[in-house]
Amino acid sequence: MAPSKFKKPPQAPPLFVHTPESLVKDTERFIEESKNLQDQIVRDVKPGSAEFKNVLLPIAQDDNKMSLESHIIGFYQAVSTDAKLRDASTEAEKKMDDFAIESSMREDIFKLVDETFKKQKDDKSLDAESRRLLEKDHKGYIRMGLGIPAGPDRDRFKAIKKRLSELSITFQKNLNEESGGLWFTPQELDGVPQDVLSGLKQGEKGTENEGKLFLTFKYPDLFPTQKYCKNAEVRHKVFIANENKCNDNIELFKEAIVLRDEAARLLGYPDHATFRIEDKMAKTPKTVNDFLGDLRKRLAPGGVKEIEELKKLKKSEIGKADNYFLWDHRFYDTLMLERDYQLDQQKIAEYFPLQTSIEGMLNIFEHLFGLVFVKVEGEDRDTISESKRGDDIVWHPDVQVFSVWDDEGEGNGFVGYLYLDLHPRDGKYGHAANFNLQPGFINENGTRRYPATALVCNFSKPTPKKPSLLKHDEVVTLFHELGHGIHDLVSKTIYSRFHGTSTVRDFVEAPSQMLENWCWTPSQLKSLSKHWSYLTPEYTQAWKEASKEGDSQPPKTMPEDLINSIVNTRHINDALFNLRQLHFGIFDMTVHTPSSHSAVESLDASSTYNRLRHEISKIDGPEALGEGYDWGHGQATFGHLIGGYDAGYYGYLSSQVYSADMFYSVFRKDPMDGKEGRRYRHTVLERGGSRDEMGILTEFLGREPKAEAFYRELGLSE
Repeated sequence: MAPSKFKKPPQAPPLFVHTPESLVKDTERFIEESKNLQDQIVRDVKPGSAEFKNVLLPIAQDDNKMSLESHIIGFYQAVSTDAKLRDASTEAEKKMDDFAIESSMREDIFKLVDETFKKQKDDKSLDAESRRLLEKDHKGYIRMGLGIPAGPDRDRFKAIKKRLSELSITFQKNLNEESGGLWFTPQELDGVPQDVLSGLKQGEKGTENEGKLFLTFKYPDLFPTQKYCKNAEVRHKVFIANENKCNDNIELFKEAIVLRDEAARLLGYPDHATFRIEDKMAKTPKTVNDFLGDLRKRLAPGGVKEIEELKKLKKSEIGKADNYFLWDHRFYDTLMLERDYQLDQQKIAEYFPLQTSIEGMLNIFEHLFGLVFVKVEGEDRDTISESKRGDDIVWHPDVQVFSVWDDEGEGNGFVGYLYLDLHPRDGKYGHAANFNLQPGFINENGTRRYPATALVCNFSKPTPKKPSLLKHDEVVTLFHELGHGIHDLVSKTIYSRFHGTSTVRDFVEAPSQMLENWCWTPSQLKSLSKHWSYLTPEYTQAWKEASKEGDSQPPKTMPEDLINSIVNTRHINDALFNLRQLHFGIFDMTVHTPSSHSAVESLDASSTYNRLRHEISKIDGPEALGEGYDWGHGQATFGHLIGGYDAGYYGYLSSQVYSADMFYSVFRKDPMDGKEGRRYRHTVLERGGSRDEMGILTEFLGREPKAEAFYRELGLSE
């Protein structure tokens, strides 16, 4: 990516200058303003005179305005280094959620919305997005209990909604702030890459941990240990401890599934899954369960075969393999890829320095979608900051900022801001995710408001001797999350509630999953790669010092044999990978479709989670050692089912049906076809959730989506 010249965007980026006090004060202020607006609508609009422009439009415009502050206020809990600010952010989010529940259960407003809906639901003088807003809002009030007659049942429903919001926020906070780990001697960690070991905290002299290293459960420590540590007992300990790292969440999860079931029954649904799936692409739990069951049946024989091969490898290593354990899997999977397929993850990582990989990815998006990314640094930050202080436009010194523009062919217009926050910190969100900071929408005066979006990841930090290097699976993760970021940036909707990734949950992953294919395309791997020793004179020198005399510097870009080893191993042990996803999806559906309310009350979520994992994947856990199924509490470490993917995790698999179809039928013959890339941008990404997702897909494909490409990609026949 050639460095593009800085120009001043027409809209300043948001400021990150909140204090714990100002967060709470700002939240209370805009909640008050919003409540006053709703009260005013009820006062001013008499029954019989309700219409879109005097009821729904002012509320939608208020939502637009509120979202400019509310997303950032809730974001601090995921990224701030200040515990007081994180706590205030959590408190503020609780207030915002409570207010949202109060608002969406106002009978006086609902009566006006209901009147408008009956009058205008087919009114062609309203644009399509406004009609969609009317339909979704009307349905939203009913789903929030306004179909329940006023009285004890409705009050109970409201109390459940508030408690569920609280549970979700506390659950995620516990995960973000989890700081456990285990002490090991360097000998116990034999096989773990030196780069990882050198970053671990060392035990203090004179304490019982002198000479030991502290291994945390954060990804950059956890995954390399599970993949490379030769000591099976250590892997076993780490695996079990990781499944038990957040046991404060066990009760919260159980309470949530019981309350969700009660709430669904109050609304007249047989269970929570029926309630949740009704307005998604799948429509019914039966469709979801049929899809998951069919996929499980197709994948099961492949999973058993893969375990047999991995057992052979284990036996050749240690002389016996009566069992194949959960803590064996990442280790022998990695070993098989290295031994049998010459896939050397460490060597591959040398060609994916974090910074040049990001530049390469942005380059691909520039070419495909007609975008230009301009890194904003130094004095340029002062120039665009409303406070004239560049430090105020980021929440941490590590954060990179880009202003994003259309290229000449797309009209040179401003698109929005992209932020990258890439390394682990205490108290920071521990996975990889895209967060919208400010959505785009049309202002009341008809001008466009531009979005701001952040990628929050946890890749290892660079050192003076070596940059941060990405394993290939991390390259895929980064590309996937950046895909969500692009969806967020290029979206153009009238209302913030449909902006970017605000689509139904069983579609939202498809655009990012489709883009992952670029990470398996030889020409793109070549263009993304650059050996770290070429980055700076200092790194060249560091490479020389670390090399043996007479070693020649590696090729600048990744050689063919390494590229082929990546591409050829894409589907090795793929059945086991997808069975793992099925375990999550089937567990999710199991806990959200109990046969009765008492069934969910007596459900043991931990045993169910572990039993299903064993039945679906056929990989052994501690139960094979006679320990039963209550040895771990993986559901308590799994934010998705509390954070919005409840009765929705299947979407990670079902959306692959759409992503594979789009890639195979449109991009496979030429992944860098800029004409198709721009068509994809304008037909799919730009519309966010403002149109029916199946309609968007059908328009892009020229037909209804089919599952054929998905099954072919998995090596399974239709």
